[in-house]
Amino acid sequence: MDKDKQPSVGQALLAAAMLLPGLAHAEAAPERGAISVKYLYYKEDQPGLDRVQVHAPSVSVMAPIAGEWSVSASATMDDVSGASPRYHTAVSGASRMEDQRKAGDLSVTRYLPHGTVSVGAAFSTEHDYRSRALSLQATFDSDDKNTTWALGLGGSDDAINPVNRIVQNEGRQTVSVLAGVTRIFTPVDVGQLTYTHSKGHGYYSDPYKMVDNRPRNRDQDTLLAQWNHRFVDADATSRLSYRYYRDSFGVSAHTLSGEWVQSLANGWTLTPNLRLYSQRAADFYFDPVYDSRTGAPFPPGYVFGGTAFTSADQRLSAFGAVTAGLKVARQIDRDWSVDVKLERYEQRGAWRVFGAGSPGLAPMRANSLQVGFTRLW
Repeated sequence: MDKDKQPSVGQALLAAAMLLPGLAHAEAAPERGAISVKYLYYKEDQPGLDRVQVHAPSVSVMAPIAGEWSVSASATMDDVSGASPRYHTAVSGASRMEDQRKAGDLSVTRYLPHGTVSVGAAFSTEHDYRSRALSLQATFDSDDKNTTWALGLGGSDDAINPVNRIVQNEGRQTVSVLAGVTRIFTPVDVGQLTYTHSKGHGYYSDPYKMVDNRPRNRDQDTLLAQWNHRFVDADATSRLSYRYYRDSFGVSAHTLSGEWVQSLANGWTLTPNLRLYSQRAADFYFDPVYDSRTGAPFPPGYVFGGTAFTSADQRLSAFGAVTAGLKVARQIDRDWSVDVKLERYEQRGAWRVFGAGSPGLAPMRANSLQVGFTRLW
């Protein structure tokens, strides 16, 4: 089975494990538990080509304990199949993929008079990739409960064993630190600023690509600013955020997103969302140009067996993207709620702002559908 591997499962798990509390008042121990069941269908394509399809059922549980503790756990199983991006995979057989990923996480939170302490663990496993992550996070409230500071520390360890045996028993380790502050400015305005730094070392190349040699160290910095405003008369809330990202590969990215949460009669809620994204290419990215002599795309002057860093991975290219979506939710009664979310994603090199995009990048589109049920007890 062949596939186009994601850049770092461990980093994704770590990010999920270290998420700050939502933009709300200082947290208190939950009074009721909850169980949620969700199903996600994702499909992406390029002009004239069907690509990746994902079927991902998941379940999550949160249980309060003794009024001062809570335990949360989730499990996900992804069935992934389809084709790799055009011109970005070796012609040796990695143009098709099929895999099943199993992932889960567990966290325990202790609620204190002026803050919280949380410990978490997460894992993800595939036939050729295994990731484990641990995290520790603490929050501290001001005396007036209007400001909350957060500090986090996490680490992940990934094991990589591709089926083509280009490498064996490779690994990657990442350590991340997080610092953030949440502030209630007015009765209807809440803001949050979060900074995360990750330092990783190990195997970052894609073993399923013929021309892919990346540095064995990667530093990543992310700054996230969020602002929520409540429109009392309209019974609605706006959620705005800006995210800046950069890493030692040379990639830098801007993400601007907004949501409008509109409450309606009979427990209904509509949430349209829009997200704009723009990315600078990695320093060693090249646009693939098809070479009729070799039957595959290579960068100009490429030397087989050379040590120069190079990659045609479309995730390291320069591009812009737009995501538009709509979530519909209904609170059926005191215990039950249901939600449906649709999103449309479109990516093109020409849409990059603050510079030119990668001209050799084929347009890509993706649609996703998520359905969920939640039961409180």
